[in-house]
Amino acid sequence: MKRTRAAVACVAIVLVGTACRSGHGETTARADSIELARREAHLAAAMARPDSGATRGAAVARWVLGADLAEISGLALTPDGRLFTHGDEQGRVFELDYRRGVVVKRFTLGAPPVKADFEAIAVAGDAMYLLTSKGKLYQFQEGANGELVEYSLHDTRLRHECEFEGVAFDSTINSLLLACKNVLTKGALRDSLVVYRWRLGTGSGPRASRLTVPLAQVIGTNRWPGLHPSDITVDPVSGNYVLVAAEERALIEITPSGQMVFARPLPSGLAHAEGVAVTRDSLLIVSTEAGRHSAAITLYRRP
Repeated sequence: MKRTRAAVACVAIVLVGTACRSGHGETTARADSIELARREAHLAAAMARPDSGATRGAAVARWVLGADLAEISGLALTPDGRLFTHGDEQGRVFELDYRRGVVVKRFTLGAPPVKADFEAIAVAGDAMYLLTSKGKLYQFQEGANGELVEYSLHDTRLRHECEFEGVAFDSTINSLLLACKNVLTKGALRDSLVVYRWRLGTGSGPRASRLTVPLAQVIGTNRWPGLHPSDITVDPVSGNYVLVAAEERALIEITPSGQMVFARPLPSGLAHAEGVAVTRDSLLIVSTEAGRHSAAITLYRRP
């Protein structure tokens, strides 16, 4: 793959080493190529090993991200398996090669670049969406590296219902799933996990519907005082909804009908878990923003 220094972020892998080098030219390009090949081989070897004993539940790779992604938020996979993410305050979108830990490209919404409280990203066919905490959706097409892309704005009018922090696409119902971090209405919803389904396209009937699961049922025996989801994704194999909650360091899986599959703590070391994605070959990817440690994406075998 032809690469430039502008297109690839400075990143590091915990087990293999660092890809941040000084120098330029053919020698550096060759060294980078060797490093990336080592990363890909490391991940393939880790995935091939039996998931048992001391390695059960351990990360198979962890990629440390550069300063541009210190506030990394949601994750989304395209139909052809590419991973996209974004920052928190500007409409900047990044494509990450999650198998080798590099930024492939980046592009920006609007000219001048749009600013908002962006919390999550989703891919629905050839369209992409950024979601704000107040339920506004920015729709756009994937851009080339460095491009400023046009967008259209959709207001779900749900800002008085929820503060949102996760979005995913459920192709079986042609709807975006908007995960509610904080319920803003009074009543029983405050004691529920709430996911709004926002139907795409045209048609009769209400555009938004709601999936709720009682928090007591979700939390179970876990010692969480509540639950504040920070992202949601759809498992491409089972169709189930997988959520992470940064505040509780929780990993949740439910069926589309709201039945519990499991609720358990995230693996250790995943503070500030802001994004989640599941690949077709059963990798669980979790993004963590910078805090005491650098921002990163961490890869696990999907249980």
